[in-house]
Parts: sequence; structure tokens; C-alpha cells
Amino acid sequence: MSKTKLVIIGNGMAGVKCVEEIIALKPDTYEIVIYGNEPRPNYNRIMLSKVLQGEHSLQDIIINDWTWYKEHGIRLCTGETVNRIDIHTKYIETESGLREAYDILILATGSSPFVPSIPGIDKERVMSFRTMDDCTRMSNYSKTYRKAAVIGGGLLGLEAARGLLHLGMEAAVVHNAPYIMNRQLDQKAGQMLQHELETQGMSFLLAKKTQKIIGRSQVQGLLFADGSRLEAEVVVVAVGIQPNVDLARKSGIATNRAIMVDDYMRTNVPDVYAVGECAEHRGISYGLVAPLYEQGKVLALTLCGQKTPEYKGSVPYSQLKVSGVDVFSAGEISGEGVQTVIQTFDGIRGTYKKVLTKADKVCGAILFGDTAEGTALLGLVQRGAEVAELAPREGAPDPAEMAAAALSDEETVCACNNVTKAAIMKAIQEDGLQNADQVKERTKASGSCGGCRPMVAALVKHTHHLKSNDGDRTILQTKKKTEVPVCSCTELGHAELKQALDQILASSEECVEGLAHQLATTRQTDLTVIMQKLGWNSAHGCAVCRPAIHYYLQVSTQLRIKRENLTSEHAAVEQAAIWQQSGGRNTVPFHEVQVRWDDRIPLSLYDTDTGGLAEQLHAGLHRVEMPSPVNVGIAPGTGSLVSALVQDIGLLASPAGWEIYAGGHAEHPIKEGRLLGVAETELQAALIATACLQWYRQTAWYDEPLWAWTERLEFMSIRETLLDDQFQMELAKGIIAERQGWGNGFIREFRTDSFKTSCQGDSMSILQCAMQNDS
Repeated sequence: MSKTKLVIIGNGMAGVKCVEEIIALKPDTYEIVIYGNEPRPNYNRIMLSKVLQGEHSLQDIIINDWTWYKEHGIRLCTGETVNRIDIHTKYIETESGLREAYDILILATGSSPFVPSIPGIDKERVMSFRTMDDCTRMSNYSKTYRKAAVIGGGLLGLEAARGLLHLGMEAAVVHNAPYIMNRQLDQKAGQMLQHELETQGMSFLLAKKTQKIIGRSQVQGLLFADGSRLEAEVVVVAVGIQPNVDLARKSGIATNRAIMVDDYMRTNVPDVYAVGECAEHRGISYGLVAPLYEQGKVLALTLCGQKTPEYKGSVPYSQLKVSGVDVFSAGEISGEGVQTVIQTFDGIRGTYKKVLTKADKVCGAILFGDTAEGTALLGLVQRGAEVAELAPREGAPDPAEMAAAALSDEETVCACNNVTKAAIMKAIQEDGLQNADQVKERTKASGSCGGCRPMVAALVKHTHHLKSNDGDRTILQTKKKTEVPVCSCTELGHAELKQALDQILASSEECVEGLAHQLATTRQTDLTVIMQKLGWNSAHGCAVCRPAIHYYLQVSTQLRIKRENLTSEHAAVEQAAIWQQSGGRNTVPFHEVQVRWDDRIPLSLYDTDTGGLAEQLHAGLHRVEMPSPVNVGIAPGTGSLVSALVQDIGLLASPAGWEIYAGGHAEHPIKEGRLLGVAETELQAALIATACLQWYRQTAWYDEPLWAWTERLEFMSIRETLLDDQFQMELAKGIIAERQGWGNGFIREFRTDSFKTSCQGDSMSILQCAMQNDS
């Protein structure tokens, strides 16, 4: 019985990847024929720059050699360009006259370099950089000519320039944007990359528009729109790609920018599919390897009759080396609604990190110099994780290892060769691999572009760390974590840890004084017992988890003490005495509130007592433990040296009284606080600010900055929570009762009607008025 004939037009990475998947699933299902227009077997086009730079030969980048095709019964027709498809009688025809019937046809025609309409583009020694033949031409030119120009400051252009430098030529990169790789990087990362490449000998002309390529029949240079010129004997054009769709279009297959496909890679013609750079899915055509491989998997499962989730599109990302520099970029890095939540720069190490969000979800990330976190950040971007999952854990033993540990087992680490975390860890465990080079040899992970090598190295360290702690216990876990662990000592996330500690306290309820004493005298030995109950990996924990456990114990204990006892003078005196006995709670570090104010503006402009309000808040909040350091800024006016809008809590005097803001941040990531409420008096302002801080204490994760907390809980939800007068009062009293010096007189003042507004004389609070005005 004859097999169904499957014909693939295109011997590139996407089409052959689909064939590999089909062979793995059902090797005897199809008679497979592949047509390719190059005279060689399937090779890794991403690695052409490595060939140009002398790091690899053609043989090194071959993915499947001639033997592979023969072993799997695949007929490979090289050097053949298909120029006709008859979709009615189901056959194809090549330029040389070959005809091939098909039952199922896959179009994997890829793309070609985009050639801009610049006068002189057809001159001799003007070329693109796309194939192995292009590498050979550039190598030959370098033997005669010295000056080269590369039009295009994207990834391909930079790799071409680096190759030209290796060949001994001068390489000037011309780019029409203000910084290089502007589609993948921001300006800071682009400038860092440019500086590094300049040290390698590359030169740059940025924000330049090429108006004409100078020369008669042969190129002599470039003329720019501003009238300046650049001498050049060789010009490489690398400004992008365009899908190869002419064959499909003239054959009656629906096309737009590329060949239009559905979620199973089907075209509008029965039994004709498209995959790779030539395919357009939901309006998008991808030029990166990972999406093409994802498409190939879906198509292979479809053709093998197996159930498969539909292809829903891919998050574009790049994790690679650009001329020896590790660079990572994923998701949306600019556009409407995109905000920066993390931005760090280390000038000594030459590293940079930026994480972006949209609608309070992680939407993009950039790493430069150290890309170990790349795969973990990609996972956050792909699933649109909450901002809270980015909460920093300073003091962690090894950020790279923590990023490796946070990955789920099924996460793909090496997109070029489709190697998962589980496969890498299994190889390390079973074969006793000791370094990233051995992993590459065994699994091919990091064997192509090299961008995932930092993560592979981190996984080696992580696997050995687990093995040393757990002996012969199976390392790999199949359950995907739903929360990022607090630290490497545990698998519990912050929410799980809080819940577990609350259950421990609930199992041994004691009197008010006993709970207060237990809280204030908690020392390392007590924390060790708790860690044992929670199944900690480390007997004594670490600098990350110890203060977190102490903090959650404190908050949980306070909430269990009866409110009437908590606010009594007896409880306040008891806690103050215990404070002294325990040495001021100095057994673990804690975060506190810093109150800043500015009295330089004449107070006659406003009817306010800035100093009095500042002293009141300082006395009430001094040494009250917070999840993260809190800055409270009090400004008597808009011209104050203290900016209320970039503080965690900002109080700004105005002719109407006080405006209270929350969620600001003066450092990276810079955040402007949002209006929490409006108050007529200092007392009312103190009440709102104090209630907000207590709500923050009760609901934030340890080490979660106040601005991140407002985004995780959603600012409007926080503000509406604080609208309730009674709940607002209870929250404020929770902090007040902790401070003996806060004064019962102040509590009694809270109980008067002085904090009510004059809105029609009803019981509506200041915050309710603020809500109406703000909306």
C-alpha cells in the first residue's frame, strides 16, 4: 500500500523542523520529498555570522547532513526552484522542468532580504547577507577591498559588520534610528551595545538616511540626505526581510504580507499548509526561530492526526550573543500603556536590566551583559504575570540559580534546538555533566546562537546544588509552580508562607500578653523551629527568609490580639517593656518609616502646620515595622524641596487643606503617586496616611515596595477600601496602639466628629469626597 506523499517546498529551518517532528511522531506515515533552491542540505542560518567571523565552518552549522535524509527515506532535491503550483491537479513544477505530484503540500519558502529602493542599489559589490554564498562573497571581497559600510543597525547588520571586521575590513554601520537594535532594545541598552562594539573596532553613523549609493558601475560610497558622504568599496544591505509569497500568490493561495494561515497552519486551499517566515498568522509573520519551531510542532501534530492545541501566536524574543555580548529582549518594550517597573544599571560589571508592564501585567524585558534571568523573565512575559512576581529578593545567594530554579520543567531553555529545562537537568543528573560545554555536547543546548548559555550554566549549578542537598532523591519535579519561592531555602511563595505561619499560630492560641511576648522575643532559635515545621531546605534560613518569617509572624500575631486589649494602655506598656528586654528587636533586620518635610516655604501662604504634622507622624510611626522601607514626604506647597508625588506616601498642602498621595517612587522605576484622598486638617491627613500604611502592612509581601503593592492590589481597590470610616479608624488604631507614645488623647480625637467633612453636613468621609472629585 502506497504512502501519502508529503512535499515540502523549502529546505530551511522551519520546514525541516516540521519533518523532524513528523518522523518522531509517525515515521512511516508519509513519503517525504523536499525541494530546496540551495545546493546543500539543511543548515542553521542563524550561525552564518559565526561562519563569517571564523568561529565555525559550513560543516559545523549543518543541522541535518545528507546521511540523515537517506536514513529517513527523504528525497532531497537541491538546487531546484519551484515556480508553479497547480492546486487543482495537485502538482508542482520547477524552473528546470521537474514535476512532482503531491497529496499534501507544505510551503516553507522562507523570506528574502528586503531591498530598499535606493538609487544605485544594483551596483557591483552591493550585496545582502542571507545565505552561505553571501558569506563566501564577503570573504572574497575582503581579500581586495578595505572599506565596508553596512546599511542597517539591527541584529543582522551588526553581525555582518562584526564578520567584516574579522575579515580585516573597516566596518561602518549606518542606521536611520538614533540608536542600534531599536526594535529589541531601549536607548540605554543600545548605547551600551554600541560602546562595546566600538571597542571592537566598529564605527557608527546614526540617524542617517541613505539617499544614494555613489559610483558608476561599482560602489564608491554613500550619500546621505543631510549632504554628508561615506567612502565605501563594499556595501552590505541588512535592513530587514520580506516573506517569499510570489509562488503562493500566483497559484491562487491567499496572501497578505505573507501566506495567510489559520491556527493549524492551514491555507485557504485544501491540503496546502504554510509554516515559518513565509506564513502570516493572525496578521503577524515571525522572523525568529522559536515561533517557527512552535508552528512546526503544531503542523506536525495536525498532519499526524494527533490532538493539538491551536497555535495562538508567539511572544517575540531574542536571547543571543551580539558580537560576543549577551543580549536578551522579549515582548513589548515600548508603546502606549507600557511602563517601566524595574530598571537597574551596573556600570562596573557592564550589566543592565529593564522590566516593563502593561495594565499591571509583565509585558516585556531587556537584559544586557548578564542574561541568566532571560528564560525566567520570558515565562513571566508569556503568561502575563502579575507585577508582584517581580518583587526583589535582595541578599539571595545567586540570582542566576534562583532564575533557573523558578523555571517550570517544561520551559524551553534553548529555543534554537528545542531543549527544555527538564532535558538539561536529566542529562546533568544521569551523565554527571559538570559544565555548560558538556551540556552543549550532550543536548545541543547553547550550541547554536549561544544566547542561552548563562541559563545552561545556572542549571548546572542548580542541579548540583539540589543533588548535594537531596542525595539520591529525584531532582526533577513535574508540578509547575504557581508562586515564585520566597528564596532558595523553600518552595513556598509569600502567600503560601503567610498562610502556613497563620496556621501555626492558630494551632496554639495564647493570651494577649503571651502572644505579645512571643512576638517581641522571637530570636533565631525560635525561627529555626518554625523553619523545621515548614520543611525548610536550610536549617537556619538565609538573609531573605529570616526577616520575612519574623515580619509575617508579627503581623499575624497582632491581628489575633483582641482589638480592645490591643488599644489598652496595659498592652502598650507590656509591649514597650518587652521591647527593652529583647534589645529593641535587633535580632533580625526590619524596615521602618522615614518622615521628611520642608519648612522653607512661608506658611502664611497656606493655613497649615507642616512641622506639627511631621512630628505627629514621626512619633506615631517611629520603629513601626514595615514590609519594605517607607518614605513619607510632607510638602507645604508645590515649590517645596520635598516632592510629595514621588514618595511612598506624600502629603501636599493646598489652599483647601491637604492632598494625600500614595505609590510614588523617586528612583528607578520612577513612579508618580496617585491621589488617595483630600483632608481639611492635619489630623484628618494623618488618619488617611496612617490607615493606608496599616493596610499595606497587613496585605503586602515582605520586601514588596509600596508602589508595587498599589499595582498588585490595584490602586482604586485600595482607595475604595479606605473609604469605610470605621475600617479606616480600625486600621489607624492598629498602628497607634503599637506606640505607647502615640497617646490615647490622639485616639480620643479620632473618635470625635472633627474628621468628618462639611459635605452637606452628612457622615460622608473626606475620602468619599475625594473619590467624587477625582472621578
